[in-house]
Amino acid sequence: MPNNEQRREQAKRKLERQLENRQKRAKRRRTTALVATVVTVVVVAGGIYFLATRDWSNGDATAATGESSTAPKPIQIPTEVKALPKRPTALADPVTCEYRPSAEPGSKEGIKAPEAAGISSTGTQAITIKANIGELKLTLDKSLAPCTVNSFVSLVTQKYYDGSSCHRIGTEGLQMLQCGDPTGTGSGGPGYAFDNETWPELTYGRGYLAMANAGLDQTTQKGTNGSQFFIVYGDAQLSPDYTVFGSLDEAGLKLIDDVARAGHDGSFDPSPGGGKPNKEVKFETVTVG
Repeated sequence: MPNNEQRREQAKRKLERQLENRQKRAKRRRTTALVATVVTVVVVAGGIYFLATRDWSNGDATAATGESSTAPKPIQIPTEVKALPKRPTALADPVTCEYRPSAEPGSKEGIKAPEAAGISSTGTQAITIKANIGELKLTLDKSLAPCTVNSFVSLVTQKYYDGSSCHRIGTEGLQMLQCGDPTGTGSGGPGYAFDNETWPELTYGRGYLAMANAGLDQTTQKGTNGSQFFIVYGDAQLSPDYTVFGSLDEAGLKLIDDVARAGHDGSFDPSPGGGKPNKEVKFETVTVG
């Protein structure tokens, strides 16, 4: 039978084993907790990386390089050509126009304002634009805007448009190609300005030629039309503030459609919108007939 000293020694060894086992269990718990924490951090970090790099436009994850496989969204272009409008009341024939010197000098030297008196408001005038993308056939309608047609023909005969590029295209909301500025910046003009030739019921549609302007002159409260114009190839929900003066033929519209589908650089966003066409449109020669 163990004596008292032996029993005390046995109790001491038992207590040491219990303490040792307790330390081992505590160490295992700490290790398990650490591993769980590391796993959680990795999973969360991986999830954040996934969310940050996923391309939500097509539901696929983007590669670590940041490149996306999403193709540009194709634009929708109406195919129906809209018939030119008619004035509610015919204009007098002939009419007298007013071409005022503009605040800015002309973009080309030697350009003169056209004759202003005795301008016909009947008939049409054909214009041919030979461009790098193909031939554009315009038909100008004097009954819609005799002063605008008179100015446009005058600029053509002075070779004002030759060598100029179309500086802006819109593909969403307002689908049009804007041209007529030899500087290619959107700020150039012929050195003179004239009034709008519009009416309240005027609307716009595919095939229309219309004048670009800067609104009313704040000093004179008169129009700011010059040389810049735009070709409507699709939708154009505009207020009736832009003079319609003719149309572009269907073959030419298809050429403009191709330019629109190539997109733009966004340089005019957000206002007035659009940008320089990715596919250049340059007028080589513009002639009457």
